Amino acid sequence: MEVHAHTHTPGKKLTHYLWEFLMLFLAVFCGFLAEYQLEHTIEKQREKQYARELYDELFADSLAVADKIKLRLEKEKDMDYLSGYLKDSSLTSLPRKFYPAYTTVLYLANTYSFEPKDGILSQLKSSGSLRYFKNAILQKLFGDISVSINNVRYRNEQEYQFFASPIKPFMLKYYDFNWMNELRKQDENETAINLVNRYRKSDIIIPASILNLASFDRGDATNMIAFYKQMMVSTRTLQMNDYIKANSKLLQELRRNYNLK
Repeated sequence: MEVHAHTHTPGKKLTHYLWEFLMLFLAVFCGFLAEYQLEHTIEKQREKQYARELYDELFADSLAVADKIKLRLEKEKDMDYLSGYLKDSSLTSLPRKFYPAYTTVLYLANTYSFEPKDGILSQLKSSGSLRYFKNAILQKLFGDISVSINNVRYRNEQEYQFFASPIKPFMLKYYDFNWMNELRKQDENETAINLVNRYRKSDIIIPASILNLASFDRGDATNMIAFYKQMMVSTRTLQMNDYIKANSKLLQELRRNYNLK
């Protein structure tokens, strides 16, 4: 008679299965935590990067708007001089400083407009990346700066519309463009405003006159300049000033949250 050997494997206890389940659960949970931490780290890095890019754009604009305000204050002085001169001074024998003022007040328009840049902010909005900024104060300031930018642009459009009419038709009739053509010959690669300022400081004299003088109306001209000045002053003291305040607050908050300089 053959004898068969039987190997009996003892059954695993419930605690063994519980332990295996726990180990598997911990492995999955740790993987989840690692992935969450990595995603959190990446988001923080992106937040810091976006904050830096936004800060640089806003800081550059803070310098640009300060320069524009300085230019506009100089233009306002020219407006006072030009409107005062046109009231009762000779229109046939113009002083040397007449045409530089005439040019900056009525010929140069875009030179004095401040166009805020919002490329980074618009990109963050369109891509949904503003969600990286959790700070409630920053979120509010983003809204404030957007409103200020829109107001400045709207005001720029109003100023341009006034330049398109009545200023442009007035200039086509009464401005001697030969003066500017001769001025540009001094340096064809230089901007018009720099050429005008250089002319003021030089001894060069470029003859010029008010064209179509027979139909030139002193009252209409001075009134147009006075209204134009009020428009420019309003833009500077309201829309541009509001933008400066919003810009400054946002820069300050970005510096405080991200240690930016």
